[in-house]
Amino acid sequence: MIHSMTGFGKAEGVVANKKIVIQIKSLNSKQSDINAKLPNLFRDKELTYRKLIADGLTRGKIELTISYENLETQSTYQINGDLLKDYYRQLKTISNELGADEKGIMEVVTKFPDVLKSQIEELNPDEWKSIEAILMDAIKDINAFRAQEGLSLEADLKQQVEKINNLLHEALKFEHERIETVKERLKTNLEELEQKSSFNQERYEQELIYYIEKYDISEEKVRLQTHCDYFIACMNDEAGQGKKLGFISQEMGREINTLGSKANHAEMQKIVVEMKDALEKIKEQVLNVL
Repeated sequence: MIHSMTGFGKAEGVVANKKIVIQIKSLNSKQSDINAKLPNLFRDKELTYRKLIADGLTRGKIELTISYENLETQSTYQINGDLLKDYYRQLKTISNELGADEKGIMEVVTKFPDVLKSQIEELNPDEWKSIEAILMDAIKDINAFRAQEGLSLEADLKQQVEKINNLLHEALKFEHERIETVKERLKTNLEELEQKSSFNQERYEQELIYYIEKYDISEEKVRLQTHCDYFIACMNDEAGQGKKLGFISQEMGREINTLGSKANHAEMQKIVVEMKDALEKIKEQVLNVL
């Protein structure tokens, strides 16, 4: 069963009175390309999360977004009371000595260094494990999405491969007619040559063998059929066969191109064009296979 590289997953939970929301988006890419958008609280865990995503999603252009919301009202600053009092007393003493107005001293004091200290949010190991579990749920969610998308991809790919198979069998109907056309053409040329004294029977036989080998498509049709069968078989393997399917489609393209160059028949050429059209659709879809 194949999986698409395109997907979206989301999971959320509550940890340490914080609502954690994790979203993962992915698009097709040749390698694993992860972009993480994390709050400062999660920065130290970025490498850990990147590894979990790389192991869980394998490949793709992936965007991880983590956000959180405090469910309880909490102040992010703490007042250093002892330092504030010390500043206040000093300023009040100086104001009295100078006979200055004491109004506004408190406002000035609150702006002094270290009077307001920012509290650093921290989570304990158990809470980090809970958040990691939420991330794993998001990875499971996007993998389920990818599997569902893969069903549509698989159906379309099988349809196009089957089309190439049917077109190949249709093209073979003209194989005998094509050879007969070549024989008639050579026969006509032979009759013209017989009227000349320079006619060389040995040379003619060599030319006949050359054209028979040139237009023979026995190997191409067998190889193309084999590649089509192998393509279908690979789709039934475990997820992660995207690159292999890409290589097989390239081999299918080589055989189809060779059939076209050897066709020497108008109807067969039309069929080859239809094969190429189906193959292009396969290549486009394979780019999105994991």
